[in-house]
Amino acid sequence: MAIHYSCRHCGVSLGTVDKQTVQAEQLGFHKLNEEERHEMIQYDNSGNVYVKAICEDCHESLERNPDYYQQDFLIH
Repeated sequence: MAIHYSCRHCGVSLGTVDKQTVQAEQLGFHKLNEEERHEMIQYDNSGNVYVKAICEDCHESLERNPDYYQQDFLIH
């Protein structure tokens, strides 16, 4: 099982945690409500987890331009 992180706005890979046993509390998943979990976390048949987060570049762009939140995809 691996946990793959990618940016929800630009799609860039942020990294992978390749560990057999990881608790949701260690990753902070327990702090998400059901809607956030459904929106941010996906699973495949092999047991891999895909987490949509935000990269530093997109975070910075959104801070400077809040109207970008209306866009589905950011290019930088």
